[in-house]
Amino acid sequence: MDKLLKLLDNDARLTLEQLAVMTGKTEAEVADQIDEWQKTGVIRAYKALIDWDKTDREYVTALIELRVTPKRDAGFEAIAERIAGFEEVESVYLMSGGYDFSIVVTGRTFKEVAMFVSKRLATLDSVVSTATHFVLRRYKDKNVMFLTEERDEREVF
Repeated sequence: MDKLLKLLDNDARLTLEQLAVMTGKTEAEVADQIDEWQKTGVIRAYKALIDWDKTDREYVTALIELRVTPKRDAGFEAIAERIAGFEEVESVYLMSGGYDFSIVVTGRTFKEVAMFVSKRLATLDSVVSTATHFVLRRYKDKNVMFLTEERDEREVF
């Protein structure tokens, strides 16, 4: 059923009939498997991937590198849970390498995100340092291309 998960990950709008044909299973088998994954938490949510640049919504996205000192007896889990609780935080990842967490944050303005980092995130007692990188343009997200502007392929003389 790994194929079924990949199909759902690529397009969660496929019907049970389409999924059954694509996996060689019956609709009932597909439905049962999906129900099982929802109950056990394998499938966490169904979301639309929106190109916010094509709307009038003003927002800024930042990727934040965070170095922390893990809590005794709780490790990174308690810190991750605290950070994930902030409404500005979209994603939290434990990382290997030069920093401990990668955090995706959104806000209405650069200043709003900067204030969140300086006043709420950096002040957490486990935080050692932060590095904020603002997203200037999104080209590809979740395997979906966002390069939709037509390019002029004519030769320039």
